[in-house]
Amino acid sequence: MMSPKRQNAQLPKPSEGELRILRVLWERGPSTVREVFEHEQLETETGVGYTTFLKLMQIMHEKGLVERDETARSHVYSAVLTRDTAQKRLLADLKNAVFGGSTRQLVLQILSDSQVSKQEIAEIRAVLAQLDKETAT
Repeated sequence: MMSPKRQNAQLPKPSEGELRILRVLWERGPSTVREVFEHEQLETETGVGYTTFLKLMQIMHEKGLVERDETARSHVYSAVLTRDTAQKRLLADLKNAVFGGSTRQLVLQILSDSQVSKQEIAEIRAVLAQLDKETAT
C-alpha cells in the first residue's frame, strides 16, 4: 500500500475549477455535491449549474483527487489531495515559471505587492528565525 505522502505526490495537478471544489472540501470536510454547489453559489455566484459540479466531482474521483463514499443515497466526497501538497506544488510551479526558480524574487514580490498585517509579519519573522536556527546547526 502506498503512503499518503507518496500518494499525494503522484496525484495530478488540479485545474482551477477543481481547486475551487477542493478548497470547499478542505474547509467543510466531507460533503455532498449539493453542499459543495450551494457553498460555491453563496461564496462566488459563479452561475455554474449543479450538473457541472456533479460532472467535475466525478472526474476528480476518476483522477484520484477525491474519494467518494457511496453508502448513502447522496454520495459524500472528501479530498485526497491535501491542501499543503497542493499549495507546495502550485507555488513551486509559479516560482519556477515566473521567477526563474528564485525564492527571493517570489517572496519579495509578494511582500512588496500586498498589504501585510502586523500578525503576518510576526509569523514571517518567526519562520525566518526558525530557518536561521536550522541552517546554523
